[in-house]
Amino acid sequence: MTNCSMAKQRTIGKEVSLTGVGLHTGKEVTITFKPAPENYGYAFTRVDLEGSPVIEADANYVVNTQRGTNLEKRGVKIQTSEHVLAALVGMEVDNCSIELNASEPPIMDGSSKYFVEAIEKAGIVEQEAPREEYVVEEVISFMDEESGSEITVIPADEYQITTMVDFGTKVLGTQNASLKHISEFKDEISDARTFSFLHEIEMLLEHGLIKGGDLNNAIVYVDKELSPETMEKLRHAFKKDKISVKPNGILDNLTLHYPNEAARHKLLDVVGDLALVGTRIRGKVIANKPGHYINTQFAKKLAKLIKIEKRNKIPKFNVNTTPVKDVNEIMAMLPHRPPFLLVDKILELSDEHVVGLKNVTMNEPFFVGHFPGAPVMPGVLIVEAMAQTGGILALSTVPDPENYLTYFMKINNVKFKQQVNPGDTLFFKLDLITPIRRGIVHMSGNAYANDKLVTEAELMAQIVKTKNN
Repeated sequence: MTNCSMAKQRTIGKEVSLTGVGLHTGKEVTITFKPAPENYGYAFTRVDLEGSPVIEADANYVVNTQRGTNLEKRGVKIQTSEHVLAALVGMEVDNCSIELNASEPPIMDGSSKYFVEAIEKAGIVEQEAPREEYVVEEVISFMDEESGSEITVIPADEYQITTMVDFGTKVLGTQNASLKHISEFKDEISDARTFSFLHEIEMLLEHGLIKGGDLNNAIVYVDKELSPETMEKLRHAFKKDKISVKPNGILDNLTLHYPNEAARHKLLDVVGDLALVGTRIRGKVIANKPGHYINTQFAKKLAKLIKIEKRNKIPKFNVNTTPVKDVNEIMAMLPHRPPFLLVDKILELSDEHVVGLKNVTMNEPFFVGHFPGAPVMPGVLIVEAMAQTGGILALSTVPDPENYLTYFMKINNVKFKQQVNPGDTLFFKLDLITPIRRGIVHMSGNAYANDKLVTEAELMAQIVKTKNN
């Protein structure tokens, strides 16, 4: 379930830029992190393209995951997004605009370290809105039969991740890495660099696919015999006088930061890829043989579950609370009278929302003729009751409501989800979509009964002064 945590959303204090080389394009690229408003999330802006198109960091925009997590929206691409997103999540930044003048961020040293440093330099600013979290209450899993990769999330008090890596090679063996608190990301995970196997490097070189990859941004595990011909190719590609293999089975271009750097980097990738869920997670992620494909498939599954849960989330109303307005006060505001008055009480009323209640009894006149053998409240009357509740919200904004009427201009996106029968208690919750201007009231409305959403609609009304005043 999603809830608003006590923590507030955060963005960065000022804009900050980095320049480097794109791993696959080999071109120089500048990335700029900019502050963003509440509930913005993360989004990439391609400033090199006409109209500066924006691609949100959303699992549904993942198009392929060969060599990185690649997003595409309306033909506009962002390649290898994961290291940048991991840095933002790891630094607990909720809202950030990421500008790029190419299709991929600079690879830097193949980790998130430089992005983390840039975010630190920009400073982090707390915003007003609470941070939304998806609280994991049951085990959720995704498995890829073909690769044997599996990701599971289980309930936990905070966001935690464990990765287990096994590529079936002697040189790498089996490695694990864990993140118990997101606050550890900067020191324990952010500088873990990307890695490849020699056989992959050879293939990428043949296809001309690692133009920006001088050997300072990838750990290369030598998983096969190095022929003199391959040595020469590598030496030429990476502009080195000579290349050799260290005793621990990696090329001598760099030194490992940790014995389990590969597992830590895979954990970094999980953090970045799960940023595409779009909501913070409170739960423990266990990733066995993770990769961008399974990470993003799991992100899609989680995002879908969260969306369904949000849609079905039923607010709790206290029937026994003293009403803000009883039926007499409602009649003082609305021109409706029984049997056409369809609201009994107003339970909550603010500048932006209203909650009303109706007890549906067998005595309702419409039950006489609406399916007498199986009485059901007509859907149009549920919408009318919702509209009357909305009328209270609208008229509460004028000093003399008795001199005004509310006329409905349009009703959109009406959906009837459940039947309403005699004996049900109906709750109506209406929220302003936009502030009231020139007497126009635009609201989203939901009706609930028996802890279920029964009807939803968007309503637009106009407050009009009566002629005899």
